[in-house]
Amino acid sequence: MPDGLLVIDKPAGWTSMDVCAKLRGIYHEKRVGHAGTLDPLATGVLPVFVGQATKAVPFAENSWKEYRAALRLGVVTDTQDTSGTVLSEAPAAASEEALRALLPEFTGELEQVPPMYSAVKVQGKKLYELARRGVEVERAPRRITIETLELLGRAENGDWLLRVVCSKGTYIRTLCHDIGAALGCGGAMSALTRTAAAGFTLDEAVTLEQVQQRPEALLRPLDGLFRAYPAFCIPDAETERRCRCGNPLRANVENGTYRVYAPDGTFLALSQADNGVLTSIRNFFSK
Repeated sequence: MPDGLLVIDKPAGWTSMDVCAKLRGIYHEKRVGHAGTLDPLATGVLPVFVGQATKAVPFAENSWKEYRAALRLGVVTDTQDTSGTVLSEAPAAASEEALRALLPEFTGELEQVPPMYSAVKVQGKKLYELARRGVEVERAPRRITIETLELLGRAENGDWLLRVVCSKGTYIRTLCHDIGAALGCGGAMSALTRTAAAGFTLDEAVTLEQVQQRPEALLRPLDGLFRAYPAFCIPDAETERRCRCGNPLRANVENGTYRVYAPDGTFLALSQADNGVLTSIRNFFSK
């Protein structure tokens, strides 16, 4: 059965679940999951996990994300992007200087109110389901971190281009909406590309068409998700057996997180070393 991860360049118009459904058909595997939802309007890096690799989804979901977004000033929509219904329009009178001066106020730890058109649940109901019925409810703000917010310039159509590096749970369209509100003219996101997630960049991403043509060749080994951590190779079969039984291992390594491999090179686990003892954080081998 196929196991591994894919770095998909999600096409516009597809939901993240559409991508997973397509890959289930390609690999004939029910266990397919993604890390970090992208709206249909958005394109770019979508890490997808197949088979046994779906155990690693939580590790990828919590990673920092990087985006390139287009901000259209002078327009407010119900979805906070230009795919929605326009609620108001005004002259986009804000200058480049005013926009640059404002961006530091949206950098660092912030509280962000999730948009109504989102999958966030309130009293068991997804917000977008309520929004489609014309119902708006109060949403509790969420704590997010925007590490980098940089003005890249201007697109040919006049929209402003932003680079954003942020924590899990950040809504870039809400950021665009809030920037527009702060400038006094309103704003909406007109385009979005995720350029990095889970340590993978857009340069590494492949299209669904490429996966269709070469499904096995493009499936990455799961340990690539943890490539930032050093490797520890188990020295013998008995120690491997102990690892597969869930036992802590003695290891002459410094404290920290390690990729653990069997003597034959099989990736077994992500483990934490503490005072010469390796304890599994998550096992990835098949029993």
